[in-house]
Amino acid sequence: MNKSIRTRALTGAALALAVSTVLTACGGKDSTADAAGGAASAGPATAVKDPLVATFDGGLYILDGKSLALTETIELSGFNRVSPAGDADHVIVSTDSGFRVLDATGQALTGIEYKGAKPGHVVRHGGRTVLFTDGTGEVNVFDPADLSKGEKPEGRTYTSAEAHHGVAIELANGELLSTLGTEEKRTGALVLDGNDKEIARNEKCPGVHGEAAARNEAVAVGCEDGVLIYQDGKFTKVDAPDDYGRIGNQAGSDASPVLLGDYKTDPEAELERPTRVSLIDTEKKKLSLVELGTSYSFRSLARGPQGEALVLGTDGAIHVIDQDSGKVEKKIPAVGTWQEPLDWQQTRPALFVRGGTAYVSEPSEKALHAIDLETGRKIASVTLPKSTNELSGVVAGD
Repeated sequence: MNKSIRTRALTGAALALAVSTVLTACGGKDSTADAAGGAASAGPATAVKDPLVATFDGGLYILDGKSLALTETIELSGFNRVSPAGDADHVIVSTDSGFRVLDATGQALTGIEYKGAKPGHVVRHGGRTVLFTDGTGEVNVFDPADLSKGEKPEGRTYTSAEAHHGVAIELANGELLSTLGTEEKRTGALVLDGNDKEIARNEKCPGVHGEAAARNEAVAVGCEDGVLIYQDGKFTKVDAPDDYGRIGNQAGSDASPVLLGDYKTDPEAELERPTRVSLIDTEKKKLSLVELGTSYSFRSLARGPQGEALVLGTDGAIHVIDQDSGKVEKKIPAVGTWQEPLDWQQTRPALFVRGGTAYVSEPSEKALHAIDLETGRKIASVTLPKSTNELSGVVAGD
């Protein structure tokens, strides 16, 4: 469900200051949400620089993006997920009742909410943020810059023919790509023009899941037998080398025409732990596989500032892959060895990349680390009160 990352880089002075920093978080303020999931009752007076947001069982941690100091704890019941909203201040929180907007810089939940059962994918592209609510099939599109007004942004709304676990993305020309399916079966995607008139459709993508955008606005959605690419007004199916070759999670970069995806080949597995990832060349319309020698999870994929493909393996290292050659250029030690749990909602290490910094969680140690991707050096670490699950932060842009 993840995109290219652009943000302000850490300055040399800030890096030098943070190199040996190991923080024990024990004093962050508490901002408590009411039992019904209302807005935080009290918020801190100071703003946080480039905040990170991590979920834990029962709430959210907000951390300083440079020092990793825990600055705020927000209590929020249920299983929560977090995604960048697309501006420099906000993060989208998927809650039991719908999508909620967190002012991460101001360290408080706002009153902006998109209600609906099973809030799913959050996609940022072309200066627009798109929310897909699985339980209703509703798609909401808005300009993330409008979130700073403190009110729900005016935007575009589209409702799928049937509710399903889906995803949507709006292109720069106003076209809206949205998946097709039902609760039982997902089949492909359609494209609407700016007036919501259908202009393209392809239903040769069984089990469609996830999306990513590459350079020159090539958009791909994953299938159980490859990927479906939409570009310049038409769909192209790129087949997997196996009869069942499922790509369900992808990561794109506008610095590269190549997308990074996972790759699974066992339809009967309770939980397959693959050791290969896929690279999808959207220009050549070709798919290749890279053997890592270690497994990974759906929270393991990201892209670097030059478009390099990044995968956090269960061996504890970030595998840096040249997106063009498919060669693993280096392995950056990040966390201890781990194994993906059977339940997808259970904690496991997560990778979030912003600029030239990789942020990696280590739930077994209640830890979070910041790593410089160029040097491979760990520049900051923090120990948190509880183990974290999802990890994200503010990202201005796609």
